[in-house]
Amino acid sequence: MDFHFFNVIGNFGVKYAKYECSVKKGGFIMVNVNNYEKTAMKVSIVSIIWNLILSVGKLFAGIFANSGAMISDAVHSASDVFSTVIVMIGVKISSRDSDTEHPYGHERLECVAAVILATVLAATGLGIGYGAVAKIYFENYNVSMPGILALVAAIVSILVKEMMFWYTRYYAKVIDSSALMADAWHHRSDALSSIGALIGIAGARLGFGIMEPLASVVICIFIEKAAFDIFMDAVNKMVDKACDNDVVDKLKDCALSIPGVENIDLLRTRVFGNKIYVDMEIAADGTKTLNETHAVAENVHDAIEKNFPKVKHIMIHVNPTVK
Repeated sequence: MDFHFFNVIGNFGVKYAKYECSVKKGGFIMVNVNNYEKTAMKVSIVSIIWNLILSVGKLFAGIFANSGAMISDAVHSASDVFSTVIVMIGVKISSRDSDTEHPYGHERLECVAAVILATVLAATGLGIGYGAVAKIYFENYNVSMPGILALVAAIVSILVKEMMFWYTRYYAKVIDSSALMADAWHHRSDALSSIGALIGIAGARLGFGIMEPLASVVICIFIEKAAFDIFMDAVNKMVDKACDNDVVDKLKDCALSIPGVENIDLLRTRVFGNKIYVDMEIAADGTKTLNETHAVAENVHDAIEKNFPKVKHIMIHVNPTVK
């Protein structure tokens, strides 16, 4: 998918150096810390600019077209700016270098930002659902006749927010950012709320005011599911969850490819924010000198760090084998 137009907006908002991402042998995407932060900030600025444009446009459309649903949708878009600011703060802090108080780095703080965003997303969904159920229960439907401008604004909002979802989601995967992925789903929730507004506006023009709250109930369910998935992904990255079996197998294959490694006696992995820590015990010829077995361990260490950019630290212990 071509996101050139969105990138033009981002470059207008902030000037960044060129960054490069490439898929490496280990199945991961190489992004250094500096480019990780630049990418996240650039995408966030794109989000803020487009949310401001949409919120102003939808507000004017709601006022001139006599559509309360569109005015509410404009407020929703404006509130998304707050969510994106949380992303920027989380990414900025998590990108800090290790220090004496945090020798293992700050990567987990980005997961905290993702948890906050998941909570905001869940609250947004519940708010939409509660308002919809209240309208159905009290039969408080929209009986006014919104203008055609409100319909046009809703359609434009759906298209732009859906593009913003895919744009943000793409770069969230490139840099493996939980907070940015949460912001992507916030864009999707805004697109879904605009669909509810579109259905409500169309229903009101056709004389079926109940269509908007019914659509909003369904939208609420989708938003809550997305919020739950984001929350669990962030929590898993904060509780030392192990990597999946595919990653573990690739780590083993990489180590076993090094001359002098006879077996992998133990391999433990843990996800630390968007990084991975590895503890490995390898078996090597016990008749070799300490310097020789140390060289084997160094070769394993260097090979894994080269082929698995997400591995921030690896500890290797050598067990002797007797032939």
